[in-house]
Amino acid sequence: MSKKTRHSAHANISATAPDADALFAIAEGQAGYFTTAQAGEAGYSRQLVAHHAAAGNFKRVSQGVYRMARYPGTPREDLYIAWLRAGPDAVVSHDSALDVYGLSDVMPSEIHLTLPRTSSRRRTGIRMHTTSLDPAEVTARDGLPITTVARTIVDVIRAGTSAEHVGQAIDEALTRGMVTEKELQAQATARGGRVAQVISAALAERTGR
Repeated sequence: MSKKTRHSAHANISATAPDADALFAIAEGQAGYFTTAQAGEAGYSRQLVAHHAAAGNFKRVSQGVYRMARYPGTPREDLYIAWLRAGPDAVVSHDSALDVYGLSDVMPSEIHLTLPRTSSRRRTGIRMHTTSLDPAEVTARDGLPITTVARTIVDVIRAGTSAEHVGQAIDEALTRGMVTEKELQAQATARGGRVAQVISAALAERTGR
C-alpha cells in the first residue's frame, strides 16, 4: 500500500470514527434519548449502536430509538419516542402539552404532535397536526419541544376541548404563574371566534370569584 493510499484510508476511518462526546451532547439535550440517525451523525454505524446496546451502554426503547444507559427512564418515554420518530420539526402540542404542563386531569388518548407539513398523517396512537408555529410559540420542557401554555390553550379550544376543562387549565396556569392574563387576552383578540369566547369567559369567571 502506497503512502498516499495509507493516508487516504486513515482519513476515511477518522471521518467515520465514533465520537462519544458528540453523541452524548445530542442525547443530553433530549433526556438521554437519541435515534440511530443521530448516532450516525456522530459516527456510529447501526452495527456499532447494536453492539453498544448488547453491551448495556445503550437501551433500545423503540425501533430506531435508544436511551443512554446512564440516564434513567422517564414516565414520558412514549412522548420522546414519538417526537424523535416524527422528526426534529415536531413539537408536542394540544392535549399532550396540557398533560406535560400538568394542567389537565384527562389522560390524552393519543400523543399530539404539531408539524409544519401540508397534510396530516396518522400513526397508531399518534395524532399529527399540521400548521406553522411561530418560534415564540414553542418552548422546551425536559428536552421536549412543546407549545407554550398560551398556544396550547388556543390549540385545545380549537380542537373542541370542553370549555369547562379549558377553564380549569387556564385557572391552574394563571395560579401557577405559567401564563398571564395579558397573554391570554392577546390570544383571544388575535384569534377571535370560539377561542375568544372561551378565554374571555374563563377570565371573567376567575375575576368574579
